Amino acid sequence: MPEPHAQRSPRKLSAETKWEVFLSVASGEITQADAARKWQVDVSTVIGIRRTVKDAAMAALARGPGRPAKERDWQLEAARFEIGQLTEAIKAQAIELSIVRGKAGWG
Repeated sequence: MPEPHAQRSPRKLSAETKWEVFLSVASGEITQADAARKWQVDVSTVIGIRRTVKDAAMAALARGPGRPAKERDWQLEAARFEIGQLTEAIKAQAIELSIVRGKAGWG
């Protein structure tokens, strides 16, 4: 007979099952504790599922209606950053060159 407080190994739930857990708890069909028992997971797992769904929904709503999330183009961002750095370096060199040439013309 298993011990009442024996630690069970974590159970992996599919995305579909997590959605089912969320819908059951959010609709009030069952409590978080009942959901944990039904799907044989810890209550913290059910709480985590609810938090994840809420966070994802809030992020999607913050983007605005009908606008799909854009995938970040890391190479383009890196190139734009490098262009900005090079532009600043050229400006600094242009200022330095004008100062040097300006001093030579004074004498």
